[in-house]
Amino acid sequence: MTLTEQLAGWASRLTLDEIPPRVVECAKSQVLSQLAAARASQEHPLGRRVTEAFGPAWQPGDPKQTAYVLAALTMCLDFDDTMYAGHVSHSTVNVSLAYASALGLDGQALLTAVIAANECAARMTAAATLGQLRGQTAVHTHLAGAVAARSRSEAASVEQWVQAWGIALAMASWPLTRAFMGSDAKVLTASVPVRVGLDACDAAAAGLRGAPDILEHPDGFLARVASVPVPEAVTRGLGERWHTETLSFKVYPGCAYIDAAVDCAVALHRELPSLRPEEVMEIRVHGSIFTVGMELRSAPFVVGPDSSVSALNFSVGYNVATALLTGALTPADFARERLGDQRRWALAAKVRVEHDWALTRRAVLATAPLGEALRQAGDRAADWLRTMGGVQAADLLVNAGAPADSFEDAEKAIGARVEVHLADGRVLAHARDIPLGAAGPQTRRAHAALMRDKFLACGGTAETADALAELERLPETEVARTMATALVPRSSV
Repeated sequence: MTLTEQLAGWASRLTLDEIPPRVVECAKSQVLSQLAAARASQEHPLGRRVTEAFGPAWQPGDPKQTAYVLAALTMCLDFDDTMYAGHVSHSTVNVSLAYASALGLDGQALLTAVIAANECAARMTAAATLGQLRGQTAVHTHLAGAVAARSRSEAASVEQWVQAWGIALAMASWPLTRAFMGSDAKVLTASVPVRVGLDACDAAAAGLRGAPDILEHPDGFLARVASVPVPEAVTRGLGERWHTETLSFKVYPGCAYIDAAVDCAVALHRELPSLRPEEVMEIRVHGSIFTVGMELRSAPFVVGPDSSVSALNFSVGYNVATALLTGALTPADFARERLGDQRRWALAAKVRVEHDWALTRRAVLATAPLGEALRQAGDRAADWLRTMGGVQAADLLVNAGAPADSFEDAEKAIGARVEVHLADGRVLAHARDIPLGAAGPQTRRAHAALMRDKFLACGGTAETADALAELERLPETEVARTMATALVPRSSV
């Protein structure tokens, strides 16, 4: 069988009682987090422009448009979640939510669709992770996720899954940095492939055929998208390696590569609650190659208050300065009123990002975003690592270890150390190994509480949060009602 045939055969038969409870709990937090992200964007000017263009987040009777708008809203402020591998929730959660309501699914069926889609989208993304497209630019994630979420929701045949993937993955696109960082086009980064994936499902249902070997064929998807294809990632450990439990949950709007630095700045604010920019000589942010690379790519597009929201979500300077001055980083910090605060820009100008090789080693070898892909690729990854980071980077493979049999102990350890050098000669510092909300021991214990807090902070009600905490017990009528209620704008409550 081809890779898509094997994956479809497993995912189409998956039932909720086959999934470990800890994985189900992760998926429930994932749903709550995505709804919070959509709510946050609805109240932001960028999100309001999305709904003006494409309609409200919840459009009963039109699941395809609902999924499209939700994917745009959850992308707006970079308030989404990640896993090994990919920002899968824009398709796996949003499509599942839209079709659960349209099809009258109960909570168990909805959660099963989310998890099945997570596993499919994350595996296909992992197989192509060693290449130029990762994170939100790996938009093929949503071709895979949209097909899987809808196909599982509709109980489609294995044949339809395979044909839909064969059609959708023929349409892999390549985002341009200029538009991604320097305009509002990024908001459609997930919506467009979600639409293509859903169209592929319609095509397959009508009898159009795709290539069943679209992933592994020498002229197929992996050969074109990945620098180092890892096709074995698609089917390894089905039912044992649950990618869903590698979830890292966003507690701040912004790229995951800034999270540890923001954590540090929030902690330092408690020591410097009345800080003024003129009291600071310099702020040094020591980070991994992920943080340094992100800063280099975004810096040309950060031009003060007129910067795109996308560029600001990737800016170490603006986000660290904001957290240091206010003790928080919220969606409102990316709206015009707060962007005009000159204190933030004065302090941001004093931020310096410096590479720390020890942090890079820790980050690269963690499960996400690259470590597990490197372990699966083994020696095949050496040349790619050497190209990306030189001989020293290639040497990381020596200590990479073997692929994991389980993701119960998965980590995303993109750490940072922040030093505030004050004009009076004092230096205050704080370090963070695994950011708050990122995959690791603390998040495994606390993700439900963290995402409840996120949902409430974004204007969701406690009643809705309580219902979603028991999602697997909701009957079909309550699923539709709860999802609609979860997205009611705060101004309408």
